[in-house]
Amino acid sequence: MASEGPHTASGRPHTANERPLSRRSLLGRTAAVTAVAAGATALTAASAGTAAAATRDVDVAIVGAGLAGLTAARDLVAAGRTVAVLEARGRVGGRVLGLTLPNGEVTEGGGEFIGPTQTRIKALADSLGVGTFATYNTGKNLLYKDGKRTPYATDGLLGSVPPVDVAGLANAAAVQAALDDMAKQVPVDAPWTAAKAEEWDRQTFETWLRANAVIPSAKFLLDVACTSIFSAEPRELSLLFVLFYIAAAGEPGTPGTLERLTETANGAQELRFTGGSQQVPERLAAALGDRVVLNAPVRTIARSGGGSYVVTADGVTVTAKRVVVAVPPPLAARISYDPLLPAARDQLTQRLPMASVGKAIAVYDTPFWRADGLNGQVVSDTGVISSTFDNSPPDTSFGALMGFIEADRMRELDAAGEAEVRAAVLKDYVTYFGAKAASPTAFVLQRWNNERYTRGGPVSIAAPGVLTRYGRALREPVGGIHWAGTETSVHWMGFMDGAVRSGERVAREVLAVL
Repeated sequence: MASEGPHTASGRPHTANERPLSRRSLLGRTAAVTAVAAGATALTAASAGTAAAATRDVDVAIVGAGLAGLTAARDLVAAGRTVAVLEARGRVGGRVLGLTLPNGEVTEGGGEFIGPTQTRIKALADSLGVGTFATYNTGKNLLYKDGKRTPYATDGLLGSVPPVDVAGLANAAAVQAALDDMAKQVPVDAPWTAAKAEEWDRQTFETWLRANAVIPSAKFLLDVACTSIFSAEPRELSLLFVLFYIAAAGEPGTPGTLERLTETANGAQELRFTGGSQQVPERLAAALGDRVVLNAPVRTIARSGGGSYVVTADGVTVTAKRVVVAVPPPLAARISYDPLLPAARDQLTQRLPMASVGKAIAVYDTPFWRADGLNGQVVSDTGVISSTFDNSPPDTSFGALMGFIEADRMRELDAAGEAEVRAAVLKDYVTYFGAKAASPTAFVLQRWNNERYTRGGPVSIAAPGVLTRYGRALREPVGGIHWAGTETSVHWMGFMDGAVRSGERVAREVLAVL
């Protein structure tokens, strides 16, 4: 996700710099770690100094300093190529963002979890010296449904599936099995070629659920799974897109499953990064040094008479043999291209809007819910927060409850002030965790819909007809322009791992033609 930097809901910068059915050889490995001593402060200072009225001539210009763009830059530099990474915001990381708390600690405002088969982000973090720890998952989950609060164990026969009625559980299990079976028929590198692609892409996920999740409680579980995974309502998504997303929740040799997307233990929410996830892009950028230029939103990408490209950003112009655009499709569409992009590519980006998501983190002296035997994870059918996690650090120096505001609930609050959102969030936390939740020592809010250089999250979504009609343009280069970003990944699309994979893929693609 992206922003001008850590912000409150009002837009003021801070002073410092993926649930069911229950709930989401590097360029100088040594150099990358040792360069961290200089830190992101040196990076920012160097970038600010070089951006003004600068011109650069490089092999590859990279648009976007998220995980995709930075990974591509790392691999290209390791292969001896020159690069310039142009970032619109005053920070690196894209949809990965650390929010600084009043106590000086950091909590994650964007992507934070990783899990099994997400091997590329894990390898990158390991190489940069960023460790991981297990997401807190000891104790009972909470189901809040129809006004009733029900704690339930996550290690019993049903695992972490909320304890709805028996008929609903059976129906939900059948639906989940059907989705997994259909997903196995979807080629992750070309979902539009699936044997039933036309049939599946003619309907929304909502239409399919209404015909298959016929018990109301089962429909509830699948609806929560949908909003938790995509931050979108079932009516907004093509069934084919959902099946591809499930198929992509794995890696070569390990097929994706819905359960891997939704679970904490053995799922996509299993681990967090010690010290916060933004350390990964910050350390990667520090190793790249002044190749990364901040506060440089790209305005135009034009092909010159000699076949090279001129990339014009605020304060800097880069001439390059190849260009990598590593930003979400809707933002890539806002760049002016000369010559014009093929109609299929432009039509694709017009049809891949960002989903809608926010994160609200309330900070307390201690994670008091743990003493009540709760793990901080909630599934709810009401309020603005429908799912939560314990976001406390591993040393429990403070407690933190993180809640997702997603899909329609997020859109309803886009124009609300921070005080209104805070009051609504804390009301939900009190409902779930009791009166102690009413008085946090700090509260931070990140609304991605309102971020200038993201405008939603965590991923672009596809409605019916998009993949089968325009999907082929997703990764296909246009002349010397190549596409990266988590939306272009064939595994773990929408996750940090997908972003890293896309950066590695596009670097190989560019090196093959340079």
